[in-house]
Amino acid sequence: MPGHTYHLKPRGLHRGAALTLVFASVLATAAATGSLPHEDGAGTEIKTRSVSSTVGSVDREEIAEAAADAEADGKSGTDAAEEVVSRSGDRWGAVYDEREYEDFERALDGSYTGVGISARRSARGEVTVTGVQPGSPARAAGVRKGDLLRTVDGRRVEKRPVAEVVALLRGDREGAGEGTSVVLGLSRGGHSWTTTLRRARLTTQPVSVRRLGEDPASAVLIKVAAFTRGAGSAVREAVDEAPGDAGILLDLRANSGGLVTEAVTASSAFLDGGLVATYDVHGEQRALYAEPGGDTERPVVVLVDGGTMSAAELLTGALQDRGRAVTVGSRTFGKGSVQMPSELPGGSVAELTVGHYRTPAGRTVEGSGITPDVGAGQEAQQRGETVLSGLGGGS
Repeated sequence: MPGHTYHLKPRGLHRGAALTLVFASVLATAAATGSLPHEDGAGTEIKTRSVSSTVGSVDREEIAEAAADAEADGKSGTDAAEEVVSRSGDRWGAVYDEREYEDFERALDGSYTGVGISARRSARGEVTVTGVQPGSPARAAGVRKGDLLRTVDGRRVEKRPVAEVVALLRGDREGAGEGTSVVLGLSRGGHSWTTTLRRARLTTQPVSVRRLGEDPASAVLIKVAAFTRGAGSAVREAVDEAPGDAGILLDLRANSGGLVTEAVTASSAFLDGGLVATYDVHGEQRALYAEPGGDTERPVVVLVDGGTMSAAELLTGALQDRGRAVTVGSRTFGKGSVQMPSELPGGSVAELTVGHYRTPAGRTVEGSGITPDVGAGQEAQQRGETVLSGLGGGS
């Protein structure tokens, strides 16, 4: 839809998420690049700012006026806009300053400034390192998966939302960029220590592929960490290059979303055209379609969990509803609302909810997520391989 930009993203995971019609969220981690934008159908990416007068449940002019008044008084227009948005009751509404928004634009290419740590909050409320990116400052400093993050620049993090922890690691509020330092307080077992890292420009690898055995008929595991630019094509290429009738284990666990177009492109690897999702914007209905020519014969199992969000839920719902894949794991996050950004005085950007998307069968994802066909926890991959083998997809 030319002239408009829409997205989906969970506010609580990272202020800077989404950009155009994004069913995204934050890669709820320090390595998070944030939510990402979308193309309308399989067409041209929509990136123009919205000029709509009403955004979500609050009038855009009210937000713009608050920002303009603050700027005129020598105050922060972004802070003023945030206050209005916070009163709107919009669960996913957010405001980004100009620099943050530029950073998120770069994130669309899978590039971000940080230290290379991904993290999530444990059941006990601790911030646990769930991954360390190869070649990152954190890897060089010896940070490991399973370490507990206690402080960032002396600020305790155990009671902070993961989004705030991510912002501290990236230095969002301080305007810290590449080469700036950040001091982390960590613990492992009974040992605690601090280490100083320098933020670097890092690039994520959103798709990884490996065989699950030596046999020519062995299944292929395709892990999609996020739907940044090129992820959809990488999935299609991996499916095209999979040997013979080998099954596909598509791992979308902990995938917090990304570009909707990339999710639609990925769906086109498994579908011969047809509906992927519908969505509404201010009550106007629209649809997303897969491209024709996908592999509709190869057995497919999709792995999901509570970290499967937004664009990843879009893809999961499409393959499940259309009977193209068996889903295995635990219920997905449940992020299915659409945000539309509007540029404000001073260069900041406000995003508020304008609609929701649905799976091909008409199911609403927002708040409910997607329930997999086969329930599984930590053993999800093993269970998925068993299911795939039963479908004739190798082992």
